[in-house]
Amino acid sequence: MAKQQPWETRVGERTVRVSSPDKMYFPERGITKRQVVEYYIAVADPLLKVLRDRPTTLKRFLDGVTGESFYAKRIPKGAPDWVETVRITFPSGRPADEVCPTEPAVIAWAANLGTFDFHPWPVRRPRVDHPDELRIDLDPQPGTDFADAVRVAGVLREVLAEAGLTGYPKTSGGRGIHVLVRIRPEWDFIAVRHAVIAIAREVERRMPGEATVSWWKEERGERVFLDFNQAARDRTVASAWSVRGTPRATVSMPLDWADLSTVDPNDFDVLTVPGILAARGDAHVAIDDEAFGIETALEWYERDARAGQGEMPYPPDYPKMPGEPKRVQPSKARADD
Repeated sequence: MAKQQPWETRVGERTVRVSSPDKMYFPERGITKRQVVEYYIAVADPLLKVLRDRPTTLKRFLDGVTGESFYAKRIPKGAPDWVETVRITFPSGRPADEVCPTEPAVIAWAANLGTFDFHPWPVRRPRVDHPDELRIDLDPQPGTDFADAVRVAGVLREVLAEAGLTGYPKTSGGRGIHVLVRIRPEWDFIAVRHAVIAIAREVERRMPGEATVSWWKEERGERVFLDFNQAARDRTVASAWSVRGTPRATVSMPLDWADLSTVDPNDFDVLTVPGILAARGDAHVAIDDEAFGIETALEWYERDARAGQGEMPYPPDYPKMPGEPKRVQPSKARADD
């Protein structure tokens, strides 16, 4: 087989070189590496608004969607000198220099490395220990689907409003929904996670048969899980406009609340989204217009703690956190009693 010639394209002030542009990335759709890079160039403006100055993990698929993937949490070797970085600290205390996008060419450069998903931290430099984005991940469990997540999202919107917060929904690229809230960077990761827990608990109270905050899968049932641990340090969700590792090359699509109940997540993919963006614009264009406070949600958390509902388990790779209950799934804990 003849070696593929690289393709060069102008992105902003840079020329980005794309190796093996005809490499098949999504065989089911016939989508090549070049088409993925072209997609990212087409959505670079709104995507850069999402990523700019944020530590960003790259989820890379070197052999396309049918191959293995991995998360690049440090800047790849050989990166151009115009790819900037920001130092972050993992829960273990170890530091790392992550990619910090500042211009559109960084997005195209990362796509050439096989990046499908961009996973930005909810912080911007220099305040990397103080989130400016509260994120709630609605994760449908087995037996539930996107329509179930939409119903839960509707109640979540009401709860956010009562907490003085405005959320912006997007598809996850699969069956789930992510809701983003711009907040003032005045609280640390622990406080923001507590705010998410309190909001999620309030949603569960209002629809206990459809929503759950149960960390242990054996207790979730056929409900939508509000994943509060996505608010923990070093936990991220795929950004808006990110390509997901699905056979259809779906995209995590920003939406208006009015559109949420009428769309199919599969409608948004590498081939369709550039046209939708050109025709309708960015549904999240106003997300940076106002930053909100989480005081009310934190008051809810303290109220719940006084009633016996305090800290929740952290992910298993975390050090033991203050006030955290035992990390033992309930069935095993009962067996040990």
